[in-house]
Amino acid sequence: MSKLVYLIASTLDGFVAGPDGADPTGPGGFWTPSPDYVQYLVEHYPETLPGPARAALGVTADNVHFGTVVEGRKSYAVGLAAGVTNAYPHLRHVVFSRTMEQSPDPTVEVVAGDPVATLQDLKRSEDKDIWLVGGGELAGALAGEIDRLIVKLSPLTIGTGIPVFGRSATFAPTAWERVEHTVLDGGAVFLTYDRLAGPPQV
Repeated sequence: MSKLVYLIASTLDGFVAGPDGADPTGPGGFWTPSPDYVQYLVEHYPETLPGPARAALGVTADNVHFGTVVEGRKSYAVGLAAGVTNAYPHLRHVVFSRTMEQSPDPTVEVVAGDPVATLQDLKRSEDKDIWLVGGGELAGALAGEIDRLIVKLSPLTIGTGIPVFGRSATFAPTAWERVEHTVLDGGAVFLTYDRLAGPPQV
């Protein structure tokens, strides 16, 4: 069975985006990733780079970890605003939305149904793991289905914005085991945690 992996960039104070929800690393964003951060993604998670970035960097590597990417409407809208209808053409691309009547791109699947039920079906049918790219609201809705959490911790704070699990997440203490960590010279840290069964231990 496939795993749902929430691989996301976060500030030190726990935000995945600013109050406007825009891409933190995009034009006018508040975080410019260091060269070693980009190189780490190229070497270890090439499929998480958007198509235009892969083309610019000359990345042609096969998908290493993921075969499917899932995201919410607001997260998807960031790419649409930049004129990109499918940022991940090298992956099966699923967008959850109850307001989009049809997909702007024939290679992007829009799902209006229950995201939890859909993810459970995807886990049973997919060969590779499933990447939850965002946003925070969808992550909050799918929190119980997330098997692995990979935080690309950026060396900055912003004070306020969109939290890792969105503004409407419910209180649900969950235990995680750190299985890997990588500290980059540029200041970013990659932290990988797997969900533990049972309640958190004090």
